[in-house]
Amino acid sequence: MAFGRVLDREQELASYFASETGALALADDSRVGVIGGGPAGSFFAYFLFKMAESAGLDISVDIYEPRFFDHRGPAGCNHCGGVVSESLVQLLATEGINLPPTVVRRGIESYVLHTDVGQVRIDTPLEEKRIAAVYRGNGPKASEPVDIAGFDRYLLDLSAKAGAKVVRKLVTGFDWDHGKPQIRTADGNNVTYDLVAVAAGVNSRILELLNSPARDYQAPGTLRAFICEFHLGQATIEQRLGNSMHVFLLDLPRLEFAALIPKGDYATLCLLGEDVDEPLIESFLAADEVKGCFPDAVVPSPACHCFPRINVRAAVRPFADRIVWIGDSGVNRLFKDGIGSAYRTAKAAARTAVFHGISKADFEKGFWPECRTLIVDNRIAKLIFGVTTLIQRLRFLRRGVLRMTAREQREAGKNRLMSSVLWDVFTGSAPYKEILLRTFHPLFPLRLMWNLVAGNVLRSERKSMKGSGR
Repeated sequence: MAFGRVLDREQELASYFASETGALALADDSRVGVIGGGPAGSFFAYFLFKMAESAGLDISVDIYEPRFFDHRGPAGCNHCGGVVSESLVQLLATEGINLPPTVVRRGIESYVLHTDVGQVRIDTPLEEKRIAAVYRGNGPKASEPVDIAGFDRYLLDLSAKAGAKVVRKLVTGFDWDHGKPQIRTADGNNVTYDLVAVAAGVNSRILELLNSPARDYQAPGTLRAFICEFHLGQATIEQRLGNSMHVFLLDLPRLEFAALIPKGDYATLCLLGEDVDEPLIESFLAADEVKGCFPDAVVPSPACHCFPRINVRAAVRPFADRIVWIGDSGVNRLFKDGIGSAYRTAKAAARTAVFHGISKADFEKGFWPECRTLIVDNRIAKLIFGVTTLIQRLRFLRRGVLRMTAREQREAGKNRLMSSVLWDVFTGSAPYKEILLRTFHPLFPLRLMWNLVAGNVLRSERKSMKGSGR
């Protein structure tokens, strides 16, 4: 119903936008090519068909994706920890996209924050704030042949049911054919389209090929992350991790975020920061707070691991005449909610193509505002992660934050200010601007200052009195 109301409004504006744009527009029998069948590409195709149908357009869409996403290990992997906020799950449901139980590997109902001065469990602030753990592919290397449906495969199949043709070929080249984009595949075949959406991730080499066809486009800035899978078994998962994501706030240089996510028989470890490398990984795994999450305080050898690159700086001009870059290849939220970013940019691009047009000016008017919102929010994110880094570096801050959070979790009520901030920073469930504004609540700095004093000064006084025998 919500989707239909949005489309009705867009149809009312379609004629206006058509008069404002140039001659570049989709029409009956237009051909659209999508490079990449991950979330961004699948979302784009799905929404493009839905919106084209409402506008009375008969178009065709080819999604170029050589991977099937149903192999275990690297062949079916898509380089992602795979966390979907419950708010996004519910938003997708309003679009007719309902994630089945085979896709959601585990519902995450709480976080456990680990620091060198203690740990605290943060329960979901609201029922709708829960999150879902998913596999982007079909499970880790050497995993058991169980009934797993990868998130990416589910979305790709959904777009195929909507009408898209999945082309199992690797894109190796890009050119222009009389002003229209042309895709070249590994078998030497060339196909010309009216519009091309680039949904290849930043780990794909295709972005290098696309820097020259549209001179204004510059690929996103990236950093290297680390993801690995530990096979622990259901019993150990229940005993050691439960339905909680375990987040680590440790004083390690270059580390921005670290989390251990339970999924079925496995736990996924994600490390994000300034080009994560082997020394940083070794330092992290040697920390007592990390080893304490595993049986006998021994970190097992991972079943598989990778060093994917992640988008940390938006692409420059991710649009041109007849071409648009979505998902990781364009603009993404910093460190969090990559799937949500793919959904937002893909839908904005599809809406623009159907109801506005496919010229550079059209995408700047209809698609770029969504990207700009993410870019502005990422600037706020850098400030927030700067504060998080400061907390990681200063023990007295960690004591105050931990004490404030622990007291909030013990007390009933709605004013769990620090808890809600940490929850949304860890999950990416809310815009960073909203998170920052929450810290402006008058009680937030007062409570934090009191807990900094109580967690450090009063604690030192109690230790001194205990040491003197008083």
